[in-house]
Amino acid sequence: MISRTLADARARITRYSAADAAAADALIVDLRSHDERYRNGVIPGSIHVPRSVLEWRCDTTSGYANPVLIDSERPLILVCAEGYSSSLAAAGLIELGVRDVGDLDGGYEAWVAAGLPTMEAPPPEPGLPGMGHPC
Repeated sequence: MISRTLADARARITRYSAADAAAADALIVDLRSHDERYRNGVIPGSIHVPRSVLEWRCDTTSGYANPVLIDSERPLILVCAEGYSSSLAAAGLIELGVRDVGDLDGGYEAWVAAGLPTMEAPPPEPGLPGMGHPC
């Protein structure tokens, strides 16, 4: 059973299946830690924005926004390990004013289970976390 908070968040966002996320013309945003990414791999073309700095990177008024995120015309699909924290994060971005954001139902584990492509995590880019480009 999921919490009421999680259910409320999911009612306000678009949830993508792994196949739908792979087919979408969207920017996939990986929220997982560096350690988890190195251990399990990443989705090719995704951008790493740690969960702890996501709102800063998407808020145009923060002074720390990532232009790749805020200038994207494509929807954002957030990805965590299993699809829980990404749901809450997507709902938070909607409250922040991000217009088109959803998450990957089942997270990275669902992507892998669907047999979709993965790759080794690239080394972190220099500078502030979450300010890099898609891999």
